[in-house]
Amino acid sequence: MTQLTANDLKVRGIAAIESVLTDHTEATISVRGKDRFVVMDMAQYHYLRECELEAAMMQSKADIAAGRAVQENAQDHMARLDALLNDTTAH
Repeated sequence: MTQLTANDLKVRGIAAIESVLTDHTEATISVRGKDRFVVMDMAQYHYLRECELEAAMMQSKADIAAGRAVQENAQDHMARLDALLNDTTAH
């Protein structure tokens, strides 16, 4: 991953980011020698978000298949939550 410094941004502004992103999908921005931020173009951001959502969907499906999820309607859900609340306040 390519690195930009805070000073690069101060001097060159968005042009510094644009020049780095022409050859790379992302770049780190360092402040006082420490990596602090990552910048990327919107296409890369949307791709990463899609990957996150796909991973969450796969995890949810695995939880359902393993019996670690409860499927119920809203009324049953509220009743279960009320029962849990009453159980914890009774102690």
